Amino acid sequence: VERLHELAFLNKDIKISITDKNTNKSEKFKYKGGLAAFVEYLDQNRTSISKKIIYISAERDGIPVEAALAYNDSYNDNIYSYVNNIHTIEGGTHLSGFRSALTRVVNNYARNAKLLKDNEEAMAGEDIREGVTCVISVKVPNPQFEGQTKTKLGNNEVEGIVNNLVGEELKTFFDENPSVARKLVEKSIDSARARIAARKARDLTRRKGALEG
Repeated sequence: VERLHELAFLNKDIKISITDKNTNKSEKFKYKGGLAAFVEYLDQNRTSISKKIIYISAERDGIPVEAALAYNDSYNDNIYSYVNNIHTIEGGTHLSGFRSALTRVVNNYARNAKLLKDNEEAMAGEDIREGVTCVISVKVPNPQFEGQTKTKLGNNEVEGIVNNLVGEELKTFFDENPSVARKLVEKSIDSARARIAARKARDLTRRKGALEG
C-alpha cells in the first residue's frame, strides 16, 4: 500500500487501486497535484512558511525533471529523490544538481535584494536547506546506479541538466513571487547567522582554554 501510494504521487493523474480479497478492504490513490501533493502530504503536520508549494516541471536532452518544494518552520531538511520511480536513498547526481541550484539561486537573490550585506559571507547549502521539504523525480533512459545498495545515481550528465533547469525555474518563481522569496531567504539568512555565531562562540571558548592552559 505504501509503495502504491508513493507511485500515485510520482505519476500524477494515474489511478492505482489495491484490494485485499481476504477482507474486501480496498484503497484507491490518484493525485492531480503529483509531487506538489506529495510535499503537502509529507508536510501535513508541519507549519508551512512558504504559503505555496514551488513546483518545477521541465525537460532537457530527453530527461524530464520534476520537483516540488516547500519550507516549514523546522530545523532539518526532508528531501526525497527518485529516478524512474525508484527511491534513490543514497541520492546521486540528480540530488547534487538540485542542491547546487537551490544554494546558488537563494544566495544570488539575497545579494540582489540586499538582504545579505556585502561584508557577510555567502550562505552554506545546509543553511538554505534548513526547513525544506522536497521531492525530486527524474526519468533517465540509461541510469547507472552506484553505492552499497545500488540506489545512488551516477550519470554525470544528469547533474548539469537538473542544476540548470531547477536554477532557471526557481529564479523565475522568486522573481514572480517576491514576498514568498523574501520569507524563504530571510529564514536561510537567520540559519546562516546562527551557525556563524555558534562557530565564533566555539572558537572563542577554544582560544580562552588554550590561553588559560
